Amino acid sequence: MEKYKVGILGATGTVGQKFITLLENHPWFDVTVLAASSNSSGKKFKDAVNKKWAEEKTLPAKYENITVLDVEKDVEKIAGEVDFVFCALGCEKEKIKKIEEMYAKLECPVISNNSANRMSGDVPMIIPEINADHLDIIPHQMSRLGTKKGFIAVKSNCSIQCYVPAIHAAFENAVKDVLVCTYQAISGAGRTFKTWPEMVDNIIPYISGEEEKSEIEPLKIWGKIENGKINLNKNINITSQCVRVPVSNGHTAAVFVSFEKKISPSEFIKKLENFKVHEKSKDLPSSPKKFIHYFADEDRPQIKLDRNLEKGMGVSVGRVREDKQYDIKFICMSHNTVRGAAGGAILLAEMLCREGYIYK
Repeated sequence: MEKYKVGILGATGTVGQKFITLLENHPWFDVTVLAASSNSSGKKFKDAVNKKWAEEKTLPAKYENITVLDVEKDVEKIAGEVDFVFCALGCEKEKIKKIEEMYAKLECPVISNNSANRMSGDVPMIIPEINADHLDIIPHQMSRLGTKKGFIAVKSNCSIQCYVPAIHAAFENAVKDVLVCTYQAISGAGRTFKTWPEMVDNIIPYISGEEEKSEIEPLKIWGKIENGKINLNKNINITSQCVRVPVSNGHTAAVFVSFEKKISPSEFIKKLENFKVHEKSKDLPSSPKKFIHYFADEDRPQIKLDRNLEKGMGVSVGRVREDKQYDIKFICMSHNTVRGAAGGAILLAEMLCREGYIYK
């Protein structure tokens, strides 16, 4: 099989680095272009990333001497050399929006890790196992952009990917009210303990923008395509608090849910164990063999034990109990830079390729 040629925008950042390590030996994708801001362009990648390399795995030798291109100035060159790009840029939202649309209009599909276009009405925001049907909005977006193959597709916020799948398992019971408190790793801020020593033995009870994303993005995941846009699901109320905790990788959430049709803990657990992923997400190179893992042990899930389940693409759920104010409560966890960032975007790209939205 001839591999798809892939570019990474924002390759020197922490998410860009995760894309690089995950794609090193990918069976479908070959990273041929690395791009970043003008500060890094023109340099060999190993020199551009230098001491900023944050991955535990050593920088793969195959990328060391690739010359970094300028995300904006070299846009036509990049768009002409690849079949699609992953976007992991770390600049202002409006600038990212402009850049992503610029690539799409040059007939280069964009698979984005960024939040800039997540709430755009005709841009699909997808967790492949859950709302793959939202791919159907892409022709509407292409009509707006005036393109034949260029479009933007995004993955959702990293933290919602640990609790939305668990809630979705019982979606037919009509989700009504959700209270969620997330405990988020420092890698979600693009940091390590070495670069952020203030986080050692510390908790910060505020993460800019996270609570808004936690409360609105699931409503788009659970929304419907109507009149050329994805309308939010207005039947569900979500409130959240998001806390930064001294953990390297892995976001945890404490979740409380009420349903229109009451459900017992044992019934909820059965739904978790029998969860059926969307057909379009099956049997892809990055698909987890089992998406949701339920633990009966009272002290699970745990970051150190469970974040790397399914090579970081699994979701772990435990402590399912009846609640006095809500129907049920539980704890869940997923790897924020794999499932929640680069890995989730790669799985989305695989699905887009197999479904014929991205082609050589």
